[in-house]
Amino acid sequence: MTEPGAIEQIRNLGIMAHIDAGKTTTTERILYYSGVSRRMGEVHDGSSVMDWMQQEQERGISITAASTSFHWKVKDEESGNATEHHCNLIDTPGHIDFTVEVERSLRVLDGAVAIFCAVSGVEPQSETVWRQADRHGIPRIAFVNKCDRPGADPNHVIEQIRTRLNANPIVLQLPHKLEAEFNGIVDLVHFRSRFWDKSSLGQTFEDTEVPEDLREEALLARNIMLEAIAEVDDSVMEKYLAESEISPGDIVSALRRATLAMRAVPVIMGAALKNVGVQNLLDAIVTYLPSPTDVGPAKGHHPANQASESRQPSDEEPLAALAFKIMNDPKVGLVTYLRVYSGVLRSTSNLLNATKNKNEKVGRLVRMHASYREEIKELRAGDIGAAVGLRVTTTGDTICDAAAPIVLEHIRIPAPVATVALEPETEADHEILRAALEAIAAEDPSLTVDTKTFQTLLRGMGELHLEIVVDRLAREFGVKARAGRPRVEYRESVQQPIEHRYLLKRSTAGAGQFADLTLRLEPVASGAAVEFTNACPSDLPKSLLTAIEAGVHEASQLGVIAAFPMMNLKVSLLAVEMHPVDSTETAFKIAALRCFHEAVAKATPVLLEPLMEVEVVVPDEHVGDVVGDLHARRGKIAGIEGRHGVQVIACLVPLSKMFGYSTDLRSRTHGRATYSMQLNKYSEVPAGIRDEVVARVRGA
Repeated sequence: MTEPGAIEQIRNLGIMAHIDAGKTTTTERILYYSGVSRRMGEVHDGSSVMDWMQQEQERGISITAASTSFHWKVKDEESGNATEHHCNLIDTPGHIDFTVEVERSLRVLDGAVAIFCAVSGVEPQSETVWRQADRHGIPRIAFVNKCDRPGADPNHVIEQIRTRLNANPIVLQLPHKLEAEFNGIVDLVHFRSRFWDKSSLGQTFEDTEVPEDLREEALLARNIMLEAIAEVDDSVMEKYLAESEISPGDIVSALRRATLAMRAVPVIMGAALKNVGVQNLLDAIVTYLPSPTDVGPAKGHHPANQASESRQPSDEEPLAALAFKIMNDPKVGLVTYLRVYSGVLRSTSNLLNATKNKNEKVGRLVRMHASYREEIKELRAGDIGAAVGLRVTTTGDTICDAAAPIVLEHIRIPAPVATVALEPETEADHEILRAALEAIAAEDPSLTVDTKTFQTLLRGMGELHLEIVVDRLAREFGVKARAGRPRVEYRESVQQPIEHRYLLKRSTAGAGQFADLTLRLEPVASGAAVEFTNACPSDLPKSLLTAIEAGVHEASQLGVIAAFPMMNLKVSLLAVEMHPVDSTETAFKIAALRCFHEAVAKATPVLLEPLMEVEVVVPDEHVGDVVGDLHARRGKIAGIEGRHGVQVIACLVPLSKMFGYSTDLRSRTHGRATYSMQLNKYSEVPAGIRDEVVARVRGA
């Protein structure tokens, strides 16, 4: 593949949509018609180039964001000259469990193609990814796919784009018939028909005049298009009001300006599986979506003084690149995907990881085509590629010229919402499991591994997400792990302050043990760990004080209700009596441990449960059902805020009631609601259910 030309001819775009809207099929056609692939891969038979993971091929869904590059020439209708554009494309997953793949892709892309099924319309994940693109300020074009399917209704889809996504769709094409007879479109910009040749797999097409039976409808649709463009562009508005001729060039220029300003979304039609309309999509990508120069400078801050910094999209600027994805390749090791915002990145370069303030050296540079690597010598400003050999760089890090350091805006990683406990089948697999999980977590920043408890807790974005990870452990790393329901990590505390004395006095044939001490326990603000202070008026040897503190902290790890760690507690040493011979460090450590436990038992101990701060984004029509379900889970609603056709419910819910919520919420709202949660605080388990919780915990 030839290298990209001028930065103005680069397009960095993503393909995004709900699952099964046709993203990967469309991408496969793009690769075929642009000459990257010699055959069309199909999702249904596992031959897709972009769905290269075994789990993707088996399930027929995209799990990871796959990157590729291609070139496409667009001919200028007036001059007849063709300009070649270099396009970096990322095919993103459609399942909500893999939303981080969309998030980190959109962070580095300049534009996007939103694909909608002509039958299903705007589906739940369509709304989610659209909101993500809104947050990143990414211009979009819409491709209404599957116009050949029974029940196809592009007009209904366009209305949903307008009402459910609060966008301004401007229709550029009309379909020639629909469903099984769909084989072409009417181009409203150039006012002509285009029909695709099925025998050539859609490789060739013919442009003709608009048929008489469609001419009246097409003229009306073109007038509606011109009115819509006039509303978002002053130059077209002037000509429209003056009833002057508006040329195709005028339309294209105005629509490009409106698209870049996010005042309009061009809409085109097609059926990727039937090889109809994909060339028009390619033309629209390079015509209407932005180049890096249209996006403007990349913004960040200086790592030392936090002062604002920016980099213009130019080869002449100092290097600044963002790592947005890590892939563990068994043949070459870690492959780091990079977006270069300024400067030129060359192989074997010595650079600075400004995020971690550590030096890095690039080994090789490659251009990725899904899992295939094409070696290159450099990546210039505006381009996307990957580096092999980076040691410390992880997702979201900035690498740059050490002489001009900058930290670019980090990638937003959504908080995990599902947890599963893992246990290797054999003791020998413990260390292998730990290493395997570290490798997978390095690739996937939405995955966290917690080994602080007796269980290995794996946290991710949903049940399917975690299921895929467990499957990868077995296939890629040879680790068979049992996945079960994790137990809630409760805590314990006390309700009232208390002073308690404990006397340890033992006599043996040899040396005895003597320790006499008084502790004061008192509850403190929520979220505090056990704090130990010395309030004893008499001087103590440092070794004995250390032993007492060690005894208190050891005792605080096992509460008296259900043996959970203590928290929200201050422990003060008030008095000590010593024996000149028998007062040893061991004696005082034992005395402190027993004094603590006896004091806790008398200070009205309480069981605390993790209370999660939950935010549910739900369409208006499902709010009542979702709120009722949250109440049934002992949730306390903190507020409900309306946002563009959805309601955002903020509430506090015990973690014990959130297991399985992801699946239940999708079922309750037909998959249209999303949620996130994070730990808010530990709160006392209500007295009415405490005995039930304790019995369940002790029986687990």
